[in-house]
Amino acid sequence: MDNPRKTEHTEHTEHTDSRPTVTQDPSNGKRKPGTPGAFSRWMQHKANARMAKKIRRGKGTFMGMDVLLLHTTGARSGARRETPVAWFADGDDAWLVVASGGGSRHPDWHANLLAHPDRAAVEMPGRPAEPVVPRRLTGDERERAWQRIAAAQPRIAKYQAKSERVYPVVRLSPR
Repeated sequence: MDNPRKTEHTEHTEHTDSRPTVTQDPSNGKRKPGTPGAFSRWMQHKANARMAKKIRRGKGTFMGMDVLLLHTTGARSGARRETPVAWFADGDDAWLVVASGGGSRHPDWHANLLAHPDRAAVEMPGRPAEPVVPRRLTGDERERAWQRIAAAQPRIAKYQAKSERVYPVVRLSPR
């Protein structure tokens, strides 16, 4: 009889997604590189919930960065998602967000945003959610935005320097 403790299992890479994504390598039972472990996902879930409450109470900063609540729809599940993300002003009416967070893959909110751009919204501190149009920046436009972001928050540039992937920069404009 098989030992129930040795059965293959899956872990969620997005704490609020009801459909699991395998984060373990079936050949060796270890976590795939660039994916969070169970404790890390649990901590992120708790931290995100606390930050969302803070934003709704009108306080939108964390570690010296401005933070908004990004509303997306799950790419696979179709479920509504809310993720606190750092933002940077892009003129008077738009915000830039960076898909960082370490690891070898883009955060789940990025895939959700690209899968359902028509359902995206931002919630600024103390204000109701506002529908937005996301647009991933490329080429010179991304580079100019990245330079502004890196100047405003050098820690993000340090994270980027350590990563093998290029952090996407997304412009969110009011609908």
